[in-house]
Amino acid sequence: MKVVVHGITKEFVTAQGTTRAVGGVNLEVRDQEFFGIIGPTGCGKTTLLHIIAGLEKPDSGSVQFIGTQRGKSPVSMVFQESALMPWRNVEDNVPLGAEFRHEDQSLLKRVSRYFLDVVKLLDFAGAQPHELSGGMKQKVAIARALANDPEVILMDEPFASLDAQTRLLMREELLRIWERDKKTVVLVTHNIDEAVMLCDRIAVMSARPGLIKSIVTVDVPRPRTMKSMRDPDFASCMDKIWNLMKYDVEASMNRPQL
Repeated sequence: MKVVVHGITKEFVTAQGTTRAVGGVNLEVRDQEFFGIIGPTGCGKTTLLHIIAGLEKPDSGSVQFIGTQRGKSPVSMVFQESALMPWRNVEDNVPLGAEFRHEDQSLLKRVSRYFLDVVKLLDFAGAQPHELSGGMKQKVAIARALANDPEVILMDEPFASLDAQTRLLMREELLRIWERDKKTVVLVTHNIDEAVMLCDRIAVMSARPGLIKSIVTVDVPRPRTMKSMRDPDFASCMDKIWNLMKYDVEASMNRPQL
């Protein structure tokens, strides 16, 4: 299923007055595409993702999901923090979407164990969230998103709180999972090399009010691993994105944040 964003704007009222966070965004995410959104701090990329998810309403514009809904849900979201329910064990955290749809209780355990196996955490099904590492918690969050059987998975800097080594491993793990099911994914990130490693195309946003400056196609062949970062095309793509962002990053550093 593809996602079409047309003319999205969003303003917030702050102590300094009305601030326009998103200035009129148009973009199209293709069916089964891994699509990235990157930009300077405060450019409205997370706000845009929340609008696509239906968690916030735009002041103007629209979001359309076009195509046949093959799954049980249009979207699932993976947040910066795993947002697991601390009173539930891992197995009971995964099938929340099926619970909300009041599906048969006998199905919940099968769904949970299947997707925990996909993210290689089946051995931790009985563990409590506080017993998991940060990377493991995010893998449970990804399993939960997959178990909801969505057409589109939205990811808001899902690895931002992880250490550098774990981030590298989680990127490869996410690519492995995506190659398996080829869900449409929209990823927000600050990290240029993360965007290039994961995405087919990357929308580069301007400083606030956020607009799409350019959409960059990543020409690094798949499947990708850490070795892909040594590909000359990988470095070239990173340079292109940084050159598009540099002025806006410098500008955003001198402006108050929302």
